[in-house]
Amino acid sequence: MTSILKHLSESVVKASKIEPDLFEKYSVKRGLRNADHSGVLVGLTNVGDVVGYKKEVDAIAPVDGKLIYRGIDVEALVQGAIDQKRHGFDEVVYLLISGKLPNKQELADFMEYMGSLRELPDDFTNSMILANKGQNVMNMLARTVLGLYNLDKNAEDTSPENLVNQSLNLIAKFPTIIAYSYHSMRHHFQHKTLSIRHPDLSLSTAENFLLMMKGEGKYTQLEADILDLALILHADHGGGNNSTFTIRVTSSTGTDTYSAVASAIASLKGPLHGGANHEVLCMMDNIKENVKQWDNKQEVTDYLIKMLNKKAYDGSGKIYGIGHAVYTISDPRAILLKRQARELAIEKGRLEEFELYELIENLAPQIFYDFKGDKVAKRVCANVDFYSGFVYNCIGIKEPLYTPLFAMSRIAGWCSHRLEELTFDAGRIIRPAYKNVFPEQNYIHLKDRK
Repeated sequence: MTSILKHLSESVVKASKIEPDLFEKYSVKRGLRNADHSGVLVGLTNVGDVVGYKKEVDAIAPVDGKLIYRGIDVEALVQGAIDQKRHGFDEVVYLLISGKLPNKQELADFMEYMGSLRELPDDFTNSMILANKGQNVMNMLARTVLGLYNLDKNAEDTSPENLVNQSLNLIAKFPTIIAYSYHSMRHHFQHKTLSIRHPDLSLSTAENFLLMMKGEGKYTQLEADILDLALILHADHGGGNNSTFTIRVTSSTGTDTYSAVASAIASLKGPLHGGANHEVLCMMDNIKENVKQWDNKQEVTDYLIKMLNKKAYDGSGKIYGIGHAVYTISDPRAILLKRQARELAIEKGRLEEFELYELIENLAPQIFYDFKGDKVAKRVCANVDFYSGFVYNCIGIKEPLYTPLFAMSRIAGWCSHRLEELTFDAGRIIRPAYKNVFPEQNYIHLKDRK
């Protein structure tokens, strides 16, 4: 059997090879990217917008980054919640789903309604999460979402009202599913005590998650505040990010909500999409071990150059957390998260470590530009993943939860885009074209094959 697999694997590699010049020959936008690395425009949306550059005649011009939810700058949403000393993620969910901000009473009613949806049926929790072992929280999340299909008497109903009902139910239950999945995984594979805490219907999404993860009185107000901020910042990122595009593609087929959301979870699980903050943490651990003076600009610069030359850390030639597909001058999410990250670092006695992050953020863009040369280098900045792993680590959230936390936030954007896809473009399946470039070959009868 091993020899069969080896032979087939070698054949797969050979059959999958496509010469790079064929992409240019047939004007194929590889990875749905233009020659200037900007995304190919494939659709229109009312949900969110990501701004990092402006198109000029033959190039793109860097601009300060903006993240827009339903026409409102995310910075204004964050500041509004901070000014009123409240958590804003649930308000953002309302905005993304409905397209408008709730008034005070609408928000109170909405949060109460979402609270009523957070619990999972006991028998479902036992059979789908606790008894059904899993070694990855993202896989457990996808499995559980598919399991919820069986509890929904109207699972195949794609009317707007039912889609909203299904969306809110999933958004409310994601923190509970993720917390229970993590505790189950630790219990089965790390032999830790199994702790299942019921959500408090009066708490915000961020507080509920920390309650279920750590227990009552085991988290600080600042921890809850910065987790709420992180949830706001990850809630949507336009229609072009891989997982959101995935849910729009699967939704365009007319499939049910649970299958569509599971497809988005599968996309986000990929390390090239959802795993960047873990990569940053691992990189920073390596830098902390190899740079003796964390505040020495020259020593830090020399080590970053070694990394770019593939002579340090993992040999990839990358500085993880620096650079983004859209943002150029700045990532607004990183700026907003960094502000509270400093406060959290002070609270946890990790200010020196935070200042190393800050120094690398300041040094890396110019080092990258000088290393690549002005003919090929593009403008880069620290992205949100540069600080999010540090923040989660300070809160005490373990690495297996980093991507699930991303999903816990992005489910709001996923559902909003699914609603838009099925309400506006229902009946039109997303179906791009691929050019076949495999050479023709003759059929040979089995008896004549060598």
